[in-house]
Amino acid sequence: FKAFFSTSFSKVSVVIVGQDPYHGENQAEGFAFSVPEGVRVPPSLRNIYKEIETDLGVTKDYSNGHLEEWTKQGVFLLNAILTVRAHLPASHKKMEWEAFTDYVIKTISDKNENVVFILWGNFAQSKSQLIDSTKHLILESSHPSPLAAHQGFFGSKHFSKCNEYLCSHTKDKILW
Repeated sequence: FKAFFSTSFSKVSVVIVGQDPYHGENQAEGFAFSVPEGVRVPPSLRNIYKEIETDLGVTKDYSNGHLEEWTKQGVFLLNAILTVRAHLPASHKKMEWEAFTDYVIKTISDKNENVVFILWGNFAQSKSQLIDSTKHLILESSHPSPLAAHQGFFGSKHFSKCNEYLCSHTKDKILW
């Protein structure tokens, strides 16, 4: 539940939806796509960093996969499934987490204005039906995993599109 404590509901300006926590030893920390400091950056996050570098022309620190600084700027890093068994991705898919997190996504959509929802991969994209696209920006592409990143994630420019949208709605851009 760390994401719920780090990003205040009223300050949410971006929602990035992941499927479930990383399933490797000591990787999960309560933020989608993030790992604790000192833990090797997983391949999906490495690809996220590569896209940030290409899109925004900034250099990322590949030795640090801890994304808490994003959450302090209003990026809500939500996994749709909040728990997982070690080394078994999607192992808690049928444990009703999705009913809870679907409610969270819909509530953010209903109660907030001009939020950017970033949905990477089919699983996250299935959540688009919960979001009012007349009030918010929805950005979709393939998942950043090495298996799918070359099918639309790379070159999607979601980070610059997100910041352009936020600035056009008098919100602070995210320092990715």
